[in-house]
Amino acid sequence: MSHIRRIAVHVDESDPGHFYWVLMEEGDDASQWVELESADEPYDMWLDALQAGVRALEGYAPDERIGPRAAGDDEDAVPVGIPLR
Repeated sequence: MSHIRRIAVHVDESDPGHFYWVLMEEGDDASQWVELESADEPYDMWLDALQAGVRALEGYAPDERIGPRAAGDDEDAVPVGIPLR
């Protein structure tokens, strides 16, 4: 199985009191990050924006046991470290 995607969530405050979640993915060079998506509307609280961003990140993982995988990965493969039964 190939590598897990390196996706980070952070909160941006474009204007005071307007919080947006942002998902970024590591690019080909580990020092470069590319925006995947962000909130369309602001949140009044930083924590609400963060929690919504985490939910968006969870949407990139079709299976919670293995997390988000790069395109072309075999979603039916047994995750590394999981014993075969």
